[in-house]
Amino acid sequence: MLRGVNSTAMYDSGTLQPAAYGSTPAPRVTSVDFGAAHDTKGSSKNFPKHETRHLSEHKNIARCAKFSPDGRFVATGSADTSIKLFETSKIKQMILSDARDGPVRPVIRTFYDHIQPVNDIDFHPQNTVLISGAKDHTIKFFDFSKATAKKAFRVIQDTHNVRSVSFHPSGDFVLAGTDHQLPHLYDINTFQCYLSANAPEIKINGAINQVRYSSTGGMYVTASKDGAIRLWDGVTADCVRSIVGAHGTAEATSATFTKDQRFVLTCGKDSSVKLWEVGSGRLVKQYVGATHTQLRCQAVFNDTEEFVLSIDEPSNEVVVWDALTAEKVARLPSNHNGAPRWIEHSPTEAAFVSCGTDRSVRFWKETI
Repeated sequence: MLRGVNSTAMYDSGTLQPAAYGSTPAPRVTSVDFGAAHDTKGSSKNFPKHETRHLSEHKNIARCAKFSPDGRFVATGSADTSIKLFETSKIKQMILSDARDGPVRPVIRTFYDHIQPVNDIDFHPQNTVLISGAKDHTIKFFDFSKATAKKAFRVIQDTHNVRSVSFHPSGDFVLAGTDHQLPHLYDINTFQCYLSANAPEIKINGAINQVRYSSTGGMYVTASKDGAIRLWDGVTADCVRSIVGAHGTAEATSATFTKDQRFVLTCGKDSSVKLWEVGSGRLVKQYVGATHTQLRCQAVFNDTEEFVLSIDEPSNEVVVWDALTAEKVARLPSNHNGAPRWIEHSPTEAAFVSCGTDRSVRFWKETI
């Protein structure tokens, strides 16, 4: 099914194809080997000190954020229906700026094309294209190489509220997690939609909160409202494993693969963060001590996969664990007025963004 078609076919003939990114920097270290036997007691790493800075505000709740694969851009989506695109170098310039040259504005684009709240965003793996999924049942494609473009140049009309979107690493396919219980797979050249032929038994409230591809596109994972984590074959679209009740009867709110695709990190409204082995479905690690029962928050690795970050709603803090020992190593006051709804780490450096119910977007970077 996934025979790749050159993704240039997606653009109108005669229009400018969005420019490609620069080369993606190599990750700072190889991913952590969670499968090896470790006597990890007392060997937790220290999480480096970070400083945080208010970047911008939406007119309503900031619901999601995503970095580009090369870390050069970060975008946020909001219940105010807008999407803001920031340039990371300008954010750093703003943080360092002593206002000698006047204020630096890190927001380089704002897109207005949805008519209902934006739920999730993703960047094309090679081209300057940003996609967004929203409550208005659409996936929209924005070309951010054009300074004047405010509207989408492509729209996929889905049948349901689009809760989550993820690009295949080839850039030829987009996965959508929606209020429907099966992931919707779109060929972006033909806009044809594929559904799994071997769908597992899914409870009535099986809406998908998050869908994410693995680094090669060989698999994808869904986190559902029914509390299950499901692993799918990226070629056949078959469901290869269901971890039912991964977060008890509570919603599973996020799921993401490790870089080596051997494990999946999940978060749920049962206030737990868990690491699962893909091959066996076995629970490998559990990260406890952060309460999240209300918001559709997520747990993420840092860029080197040495740490796991999530949100503690009552204290309004970012909680950090050593990924290998599962020991809590830091609690950072978020400086948000109300719990952050979303946290997203840069894939290339020690920096992350948080955004949430107070409408604001904050950028965190390691202090040297």
